[in-house]
Amino acid sequence: MTIDEALSRPTISVPDAGKLFFGLARNAAYEAARSGDIPTIKIGGRIMVPVVPLAEKLGLRATIGRAA
Repeated sequence: MTIDEALSRPTISVPDAGKLFFGLARNAAYEAARSGDIPTIKIGGRIMVPVVPLAEKLGLRATIGRAA
């Protein structure tokens, strides 16, 4: 997944968010999520990262719902 692909989705996994946006390995990404540095929501039993709040936090613009 690329950053552009991530910015076009409503949510991504914690490991993907950590790797794409911060260069973190899996365990470090989950630790950043636990500490609140990566915003998360819980969907069922999964922890996901909502892309819009993360993009805004980093000064990026999400493209969710826009034509490609």
